[in-house]
Amino acid sequence: MKPERMDDLDSVLLREAEIIPSSGFAKSVMAAVRSEAAAPPPIPFPWKRALPGLAALAVAIVWSLIEVFRSPVRESASGVPLTHWLDGVVPLIDKAQMFGAGWVLFGLLLTFAGLKLTWHLAGGRL
Repeated sequence: MKPERMDDLDSVLLREAEIIPSSGFAKSVMAAVRSEAAAPPPIPFPWKRALPGLAALAVAIVWSLIEVFRSPVRESASGVPLTHWLDGVVPLIDKAQMFGAGWVLFGLLLTFAGLKLTWHLAGGRL
């Protein structure tokens, strides 16, 4: 830049100009502040209603773990002794496959992938 242009720029920048907001700006800001102040507080999570269900879930998980490890040797329906707790799960998995659990899991996985993709494309602003 030329030196005379720098002097012009400096003189413009050094002038103190009063900044005046556009008409109605202060009124709209105050209206937004008042409406925000008048809004009711957010609804708290109903922990008193959720705690019995969470307690029941915890009891069910603990009971299941105790049942799994309590008696490691059992007999299957065919009379073969089960030596590992996973051997007792295999018939349950076979029965679940008979009812189409694989397709249900595939549908859940596809839904989850779609939701994650949507979340990613929205920039995590949902």
